[in-house]
Amino acid sequence: MFLVGMLLMLCHESVSQESRRYLTIEDIINFKKILEPQISPDGKWIAYTVTENDLKKDQSETRVWMISTEGGDPIPMTAKGYSATQPRWSPDNEYLSFLAVKTAEEKTQVWTLNRLGGEATQVTHIKQGVSGHEWSPDGKRLLLIIRDPKPEELTEDKEDDKKVKPIVVDRLQFKRDYEGYLDRYRTHLYIFTPGDSTAIQITSGDYDDSNPAWSPDGKSIAFVSNRTDNSDGNFNTDIWIVSADNITKGEDLLQLTKNPNQDGSPVWSPDGKHIAYITSNNSKLMWYATNQLAIIPVTGGQSRLLTEKLDRNVSNPKFSEDGRSIYFILEENGTSIIASVDAYEKTVKRIITGNISIIDYSIYGSLISLLLNRDQEPGDIFLHENDQLKRLTNINREILNTVEKVSLEKIQFKSKDRTQVEGFVIKPPGFDPSIKYPAILWIHGGPVDQYEYGLEFNSTITPYFYSGPILYAANGYVSILINPRGSSGYGQEFTEAIFADWGNKDYQDVIAGVDYVIDQGYVDSNRLGVGGWSYGGILTNYIITKTDRFKGAISGASEALYRSNYGHDQYQLSWEMEFGLPWENTQAWESISPFNQMANITTPTLWIGGSDDWNCPILNSEQMYQAMKRLGKETQLVVYPGEHHRIQMPSFNKDMLERFVQWYDKYVK
Repeated sequence: MFLVGMLLMLCHESVSQESRRYLTIEDIINFKKILEPQISPDGKWIAYTVTENDLKKDQSETRVWMISTEGGDPIPMTAKGYSATQPRWSPDNEYLSFLAVKTAEEKTQVWTLNRLGGEATQVTHIKQGVSGHEWSPDGKRLLLIIRDPKPEELTEDKEDDKKVKPIVVDRLQFKRDYEGYLDRYRTHLYIFTPGDSTAIQITSGDYDDSNPAWSPDGKSIAFVSNRTDNSDGNFNTDIWIVSADNITKGEDLLQLTKNPNQDGSPVWSPDGKHIAYITSNNSKLMWYATNQLAIIPVTGGQSRLLTEKLDRNVSNPKFSEDGRSIYFILEENGTSIIASVDAYEKTVKRIITGNISIIDYSIYGSLISLLLNRDQEPGDIFLHENDQLKRLTNINREILNTVEKVSLEKIQFKSKDRTQVEGFVIKPPGFDPSIKYPAILWIHGGPVDQYEYGLEFNSTITPYFYSGPILYAANGYVSILINPRGSSGYGQEFTEAIFADWGNKDYQDVIAGVDYVIDQGYVDSNRLGVGGWSYGGILTNYIITKTDRFKGAISGASEALYRSNYGHDQYQLSWEMEFGLPWENTQAWESISPFNQMANITTPTLWIGGSDDWNCPILNSEQMYQAMKRLGKETQLVVYPGEHHRIQMPSFNKDMLERFVQWYDKYVK
C-alpha cells in the first residue's frame, strides 16, 4: 500500500508537471498588482491595495485589502464596483481611511471604514476633490492635499461646467504628461476635522506643496515645495515647516533646507527634534545625481549627510522606534534592499538583502512589512521579523502554478572600454544550452533606472520592464536585459557617464552584453531583435542607426529629432540643462538626434506609443515612421488614442503585447 501510494504521488506529480503550459498575454493582463503596504498601529494587520484588469469592461479596478501579520486569508475591505487607493490606519487602530470616487460625476474624496466591517462612510465633500490625506497623531484631524478650485468648480451650474473653455498659458513650464497644460491653480495643504463642513487652508501662493508629514506632537507639518522666484526655471525643492493651526494660509513658514538642489521625502524623528530627508547636491546633473540621506534639526541650521560614502541611490526613509537609526531602500547592483544608517555614527547596515527587489515597506517596532519581488515571483506582501522573511500573500499563485517557469540569470561582462557592466538573461522554459535560440535585447527606460531581480508583472503594463521579456521567453526567445551606463544602482560615475552623450557608451554596453550572451553558445547571432520603451526606445533608435545586425526592432514612446520636442514635451528645463538652448547650441542637439542618421536604418521597425503622451510625444514616432516609409523601408506605426506615456487600457495592453510578439516572430524568429 505504501509503494502504491508513492507511485500514485509520483504519477500525479508527473501529470502536474506535464500539464503546465506556457505563459500567455492573457495571463499577463490577468496578473494582479499589490501596492501601498501599511502596517497597523498595533502591528497586527497590514493594509494594501490590489489592482486587477477587466478586459470585458476594458478598465482596471483597485481595492483595499488587509491581512494579519500572523498569516491567514486576506480580507477585502472595499467592495467591487469602484477603485480605492491610499489606505491609512487611524491612530486608534479602529478605522481604515482611503481615497475613492464612486461615480463618474463625483470627485475623489476621503472615506473611512470600520476595521471590523460595515459600509464605508464618506468623510470629505471637497468640490474639487482630494489628492492625498494623512491622519494627525491624535486621530482627531486629517491633513488633506487639495488643488485650488477653478471658478467653474465653485458654481452650481453643471451645464456650464461641461462647456469647453479656452486654455490660457503664461507659465515657463506649461505642459506635463497626464496633467495637460499647466495653469496657476496650485496644490496646497488643508486641515480637516471630521464632521466639519469645510477644510482650513494652511499653505498658499503660486507654488505646489507635496509630501506632507505630521510632527509627533501634531502641532506642525513638514512639506516639500519649490518657493523660489522662478520655480519653473529650476529643479530646486526645499523642506518647509508650517503650523497645523496656521490661519494665515502659510504666510508664516520656516524654511528648513536651503540647498539649491532637490530636497524631499521628510520624516520626523520620534522625539520631534530632527527631520531626515532625501537630498541631491548636484543640480547640474538633474536625475543623474545620486540621491543621499540627510538629517537636520527642526529649528533649522546645518544639515548632515549620512550616506555620502555609499555612492548609491537611497529612498523612502523611516526612523527606527528609538530614533537612533534611519531605514531606507538602497538601490544597488540589480537589487533594491532595506538598509539603515546610524544617525550619529553614519554606519550603514544592510538589513534585508538577497536577490530581491523591494518596492515599498512600512515599520512597526521590529516588524517590517514589505512589498517584495524576487526571482520567479511577482510582488507580494512579506513580513520581516527576527531576521526571517515570511510570505503573507500569494495573489497570483493560480496562474503561476499552471505555467512553465522561465529562468533568470545575472550576467557580468566587460564593455568595449573595459568598463564592468551587469545585466540579466531570461531563458525560455525547458531551456537547452545546445540549442541556438533567437534573442531579444530589451532595454529599460529612464535612463536612470535598473533591471532588478524579481518578475515585475504590472496590472497596468509597463512594457519597458519585465512583462515583455518574460513573454518573449515564453515564446521561445532568450531575453537580454542590460544595465548600461546611465543606469542607477552602480554609482555616480556610472550614471552620469551618458550626460549629454546619449547613444555612445550605453550603446557600447548593450552591444557588449549581446556579444557576451552569444559567446555562451546558446543564441543565434543571425536572429536578434531589439526594443524598449521610453529611453529604451531612444537607445533602440541609436542602435538601428549604427548597426544592421538586428532583424527586427520595436521603438516604444521614444524620441528622435530632439529640437522638435522643445516646447512640445514636458522637458523644457531638462533639455536646456543637458544640451543648452536649441537655437544657441544647435550642433549639440542635432549631432545626437537619431533622426539625422535614419537613412542608415535597414531594420524593420515598429513605432508605437500613446496619442496624448507629453513625456515622449508620438510626434517622434510619426517622424521616424514617415521617414522610413518615404525611404521604402519596412515599418509600421501604432498609436493608442487617449493614452499617455504608459498604456493603461487593458485591451490596448493586450493589443500591444500581441503586436510585440507578432513583430519579432515575423522578422526575428
